[in-house]
Formats: sequence, structure tokens, C-alpha cells
Amino acid sequence: MLDQVKTDIDALMAEIGRNARAAARPLAIATATEKNRALEAMAAEIFANREAILAANAIDLANARESGVAASFIDRLTLTPERIDGIAAAIRDIADLKDPVGDIIAEWDRPNGLHIERVRTPLGVIGVIYESRPNVTADAGALCLKAGNAVILRGGSDSVNSSQAIHSCLVAGLKAAGLPEHAIQYVPVTDRAAVGAMLSGLNGSIDVIVPRGGKSLVARVQSEARVPVFAHLEGLCHIYVDKSADLEMAKKIVLNAKMRRTGVCGAAETLLIDRAVAHTHLTPLVEGLVAAGCEVRATDEIRARIPGLVAASEQDWSTEYLDAIISVSLVDGISGAIEHINRWSSAHTEAVIAEDADVVERFFTEIDSAILVHNASTQFADGGEFGMGGEIGIATGKMHARGPVGVEQLTSFKYRVRGTGQVRP
Repeated sequence: MLDQVKTDIDALMAEIGRNARAAARPLAIATATEKNRALEAMAAEIFANREAILAANAIDLANARESGVAASFIDRLTLTPERIDGIAAAIRDIADLKDPVGDIIAEWDRPNGLHIERVRTPLGVIGVIYESRPNVTADAGALCLKAGNAVILRGGSDSVNSSQAIHSCLVAGLKAAGLPEHAIQYVPVTDRAAVGAMLSGLNGSIDVIVPRGGKSLVARVQSEARVPVFAHLEGLCHIYVDKSADLEMAKKIVLNAKMRRTGVCGAAETLLIDRAVAHTHLTPLVEGLVAAGCEVRATDEIRARIPGLVAASEQDWSTEYLDAIISVSLVDGISGAIEHINRWSSAHTEAVIAEDADVVERFFTEIDSAILVHNASTQFADGGEFGMGGEIGIATGKMHARGPVGVEQLTSFKYRVRGTGQVRP
């Protein structure tokens, strides 16, 4: 029986791969008008089917609560009328973006008269593997379409009902615009064998994999993938409060970075405070977090100053809590902050709160994370906030895409060489 199930899944995934590859060809040459018409239709379908999406989400939420998952997980999974409206609005924002396909990135002339152009092209077929966030279904589908790519979506079992309800709206939008309905496919089974099939590349059908989820998912993808991967590692984000920081600004930013939404990858997980201002800045910053319901895990040095805090272990410095928990340490100025961040960071997002321009310059120069922020919350680590019209994830690797993965990052390029009869001597 198990062999039969695996055979059935292999056959299903092979068919999905073939359909995606076939859809990628006309999609690559679709006009901006055609793609935007589909995106607008998708947004309209999501608005029109809000109640059906909410009903599907209620099933996922009930199942999640029954399994006893953390509150932060529930927050990531939850859809509300406002969040659904936001999903539809994000699709329309993507429609408003400039079509990247065919864009001339650079051009130049050679001494022999050849004119060379570097031009954006679609990647082809993208596989997106993600967990718990049903909005990723819409974001990934819309972004891949805008960039001229077919996409195979494999969401987590916890959000399967919500994601399928959203996916049906995307397919309706494709049909309304006359584009191939297989341009955006959702894997309809929750068996982990489907993930393995995608990581194999589906017999050459998938060109790149984008994982978006926890550490174990990303580790599996990086270990097993036989196609290129846009790595989205955990968001182990830091905030450093320098001695030159404005305290009121720091209090506001730290609270927002940790507590606005604790389950997003841009939530701050570690707070570093310049030891030189421990007597003025430490207590107000920590008390603000505690008053907001955040558990503070601190070094012995800090706990001696502020009783009642949880002792931080070495494991805390490498933990992405995705919950109302933060680890706090004092450091010796910007040098101490850089040393700590470079040792423990996942290279996602780091923030510095400072008025000293030299401190900011060192922070920006000596830390090599994908996103660096000055005097603002780490929760701005988001493609929509960057004006990119949404994102599939934050890539923490250094090849091809880094930071928010939006429409431009979902393209490759080719060279066009124009001559007037030149031959090579």
C-alpha cells in the first residue's frame, strides 16, 4: 500500500511538473497587459470570495488549536477580513510594478562595433515550499506570474484549506485573462514525499526552489535539493542600542521590532545595549518589553541590575523565538555589537539605533547581513515595505538573490549581441 501511495504521488508530481513546464513557455512571452489583467482578476476573485477563504481558514485554525501550537504560530496562520483585503491589495500592488521581463539591465558598444545588451528573462519554473502562512500562496503566485514564471506551490499541511481557497482565486484570474491555468499550481497532497519530488527537480521541470519556513525545512531543502535554491534561513535579527542613541526613539523601536508581530522573520530576537549607557538605557528598555508581555532572557550582569529576569543560556543567542521572548546582553560599544552579531546572526536583518555617524558607518560596513537598518524597526524587513510589491521571502544567501525576493529577483538574464557583419579574426 505504501509503495502504491508513493507511486501515485510520484505520478501526480511528474504531471504537475510537465504542466508547469508547458505553461512556462507562453507565460515567458506574455505581455505586461496580459499578466496585469490576470493579477487584477485574481485580486477581484479574492475580494469576492472572502467568506469562503475565511471559512477554510477557520478549519485550519481549529485543527491548529487542537494540536496545541504556539500563539505566534496561530498568528501566522490566521486570516481576517482585513488581512484578506491586504492580500488582494498586495496583488494589485504587484500589477502596478514595472514588468521586469525584457528590461535592458545594461548595454554597451565594443570597439569592433558590436552592441551588447544584458536583458532580463524569466527563470522558468519556480518551486515554492512554505509553512503556515496562507498569504504566501497569493504573494508567490502573483510575483512569479509578474516575472513571467510558472510556479508550483507546496504549502504546509497546517494551512492547506486556506491555501487551496486562495489558489482557486488565482486560477480563476488566470483563466479570466486567457493565460494557462497551470501557470500557478498548488500541490494538493500533504505527504512529505511531494516535497522530495520537488527537490529532485521533477525530471528537469523545476529551475529553482524557494523555501520559506523553519530551520528544519530550509535545512532539508538545502541538503536534498538537486536544483538551485534561494536560501531563506531563520530570522535571527539583532538590535544594537549605542550610547549615542536617543532613548525615547530606542524604546519605541525596540518595542515595535519585538512585539508588533512576534511570528514574522523580521522580529528582533536579540537586544544588545552599549555598556556605557547601562545606567540610563537598560532599565527603561527592558521594562518596556516586560510591560508589553515579553519574556526577557538576560545575562547575569543584567539580572544583577534588574531582578526577576530569566537567565539567558548560550543557546538563546542562536534561537529564533518567533514568540514574545527576547535575549538581552550588554556589549562594549559598536565593536562589541559587531563581534556578537557576526558570531550569532543568521545574516537576515540587523538594526542600529545611534546618532553617531561613525558608529552607523561601522555597523553598515562591518556587518554582512542581507538587510541593515539605522534608527528604524527590523520589522521593515519586508518586500512590500521596500516598495517591491511583496516578496516570496528574505534570501540570506549571497548568490543571485539577497534580501527581499521580489519580481526582479525572480528573473535571470541573457545577452543580446547586435552586429553589422562582424567576424572574429
